[in-house]
Amino acid sequence: GTWADCPRCRRSFASAFMANLTLFQTVVAGDSWGLIAVPVIEAHPEAGIIFVGSLMTLVFGVLNLIVAVIVDTFAEHRSKDVTSIAQEMDAEEMFEKKRLGNIFAKIDADANGALSYEELVHGAKKVRDFSHWLRILDIDSDDLYQ
Repeated sequence: GTWADCPRCRRSFASAFMANLTLFQTVVAGDSWGLIAVPVIEAHPEAGIIFVGSLMTLVFGVLNLIVAVIVDTFAEHRSKDVTSIAQEMDAEEMFEKKRLGNIFAKIDADANGALSYEELVHGAKKVRDFSHWLRILDIDSDDLYQ
């Protein structure tokens, strides 16, 4: 028959233990797909659900698990990298200060290096970047006076 030249094949499904061992060998170890699974699926197509379902579950399940562990490990290392986080925060702070300096330079109508209340109010109405900052900070015209 089908397994005349395979001594283990004849007893592959002789007991529940042997069937589980064969399933493990075929699906997990990837052994003998052509020797065991294909002839069984050809004889009993419904067995394909078990073999293919087990393989897909294992492949995608293990692959997702491995990817999750790798991503989690890198995320953990990234969060512990205090030095680079501090450097990024410093760079962002410098950028924002420079941006605010440019906004204040636009608002400073008399270019004396100081902002009056009138310049602030006028800037809040006319300088779009400044009005956006005030909006983000939840500052209205009454707050400017304080």
